[in-house]
Amino acid sequence: MADLGSLELHTEPSLCKHVLSRPELEIYDLGLRDYQEIWSLQQQWVTLRASQSIPDRLILVEHSPVLTAGRKFKIDHLLLPDLTPLFQIERGGDISFHEPGQIVAYPIFYLDPARRNIRAFLRGLENALIQVLEQFELRGRQDSEHTGVWVEERKIASIGIAVRRWVTYHGLALNVSNSLDLTQQIKPCGFDGSLMTSLAKEQVNVSQNAVKQALIKAIQQWWLND
Repeated sequence: MADLGSLELHTEPSLCKHVLSRPELEIYDLGLRDYQEIWSLQQQWVTLRASQSIPDRLILVEHSPVLTAGRKFKIDHLLLPDLTPLFQIERGGDISFHEPGQIVAYPIFYLDPARRNIRAFLRGLENALIQVLEQFELRGRQDSEHTGVWVEERKIASIGIAVRRWVTYHGLALNVSNSLDLTQQIKPCGFDGSLMTSLAKEQVNVSQNAVKQALIKAIQQWWLND
């Protein structure tokens, strides 16, 4: 098996760089992948980024059904245990979910001294998501008390990151065409599952690829031009 931490990762057909990659920000669209595999990949790339061995990298991926519990996880927010794999991970926040049709983005970004404001970083991700939604004629909004992006009172995207040696990992999940079935098993981020929505549920018929392209460009515009 190939070493996922190798600097030659981009030569592997399954891990080739996206056409929109730039030298200072490489993009990897990995398709549908097992959660634990990508969690391990993030950890390896964080180590490489912290040592300045690689540039910033953005992973785009979808996961098979899985639940993840962050540092603020409350056990009573897991309503139906043992039905879906659950990983307790390093990111902030409570319990969340991933399933096919949901676009997940993991920014492996180095925070230089001028950017070491975690709240500002989270707001930057939110603004990028809001910009994506605007392209599909949805008005997204931030919430002053909770991280993520809402359409009116419905939550369409969740965000939770970790930072090690001033390198970010974990990231955001945007509901595009996923079923939202897993919201029946948990209280996502502490909210009632019925508050979750998706582009499809908001009557936006758009391809995964179109959303990925819009998300890449929004993140590039924010991260490279700020």
